[in-house]
Amino acid sequence: MNHFLDIHKTDKDALRAIIDSAADIKNARAGKAKAALDAELPLKDRMVALIFEKPSTRTRTSFDVGVRQMGGQTMVLSGADMQLGHGETIADTARVMSRYVDMIMIRTFDEAVLEELAEYASVPVINGLTDRTHPCQIMADILTYEEHRGPIKGKKVVWCGDGNNVCASFLHAAGQFGFDLTFTGPVQLDPEMEFVGLARSQGSTINIERDPFKAVEGADLIVADTWVSMHDAQSAKERRHNMLRPYQVNADLMAAAGKDALFMHCLPAHREEEVTSEVMDGPQSVIWDEAENRLHAQKAVMKYCLEG
Repeated sequence: MNHFLDIHKTDKDALRAIIDSAADIKNARAGKAKAALDAELPLKDRMVALIFEKPSTRTRTSFDVGVRQMGGQTMVLSGADMQLGHGETIADTARVMSRYVDMIMIRTFDEAVLEELAEYASVPVINGLTDRTHPCQIMADILTYEEHRGPIKGKKVVWCGDGNNVCASFLHAAGQFGFDLTFTGPVQLDPEMEFVGLARSQGSTINIERDPFKAVEGADLIVADTWVSMHDAQSAKERRHNMLRPYQVNADLMAAAGKDALFMHCLPAHREEEVTSEVMDGPQSVIWDEAENRLHAQKAVMKYCLEG
């Protein structure tokens, strides 16, 4: 049985196979070849539980549509529906859910919830997001980069802003896929040094550069994310805006990177905050392809889990 918990916990060859499978899945649907589409039904007669302790648009929609396109059915559960870990233990919930469904995707707060669910489940568990990592997003990002620019190995990715959970998974991917990453943001929001060290130990060059214009020199890909969480208090939002304002991705920053650099954002975006509309809607932005590719990448992840 294969879980998909984090990029650094998944074999490099398996990760490459997932990306290649995602590209094949996308191409098959674009061509609408019946034989290819029939081969996309590994979830026929299967039930997948989609658990959301955190609200979601793209994760919920893309997983729900992906399961249906692969022939399966979904059971969507919120934290209020389950009260996960309140009363019944997570371990017992995992044991019970495994008797009802064939796969579990969970979007939760605490990484420990994901890990305990996977430890005690007898069906595959997929990390739809935790406060610490977001691996499915980065698989979609790599798919997107490679369909526009070819192999990501050896390329330079620049992360602008907050060293958050998406940044963490980019660091995991740097080591596994062999690209370099430069973080530019305020020192208070640096990424976890554990993840920086892990990527460096795998041969990736990981730099921290406070000057965003220096950071993006020679960049192949620039990535930003929202500056604030939906759960942040107003005072915290104001402090973050003050810290992060110098790291806005705008036309001047993209020009410093060069015309061949791509821009990505996992969405939702706050226009004119972490990124300007001019960049989001400009020729270097691939955010809509990136959003679509959540669907294809996650279908490939689910195939990988079932093949185990």
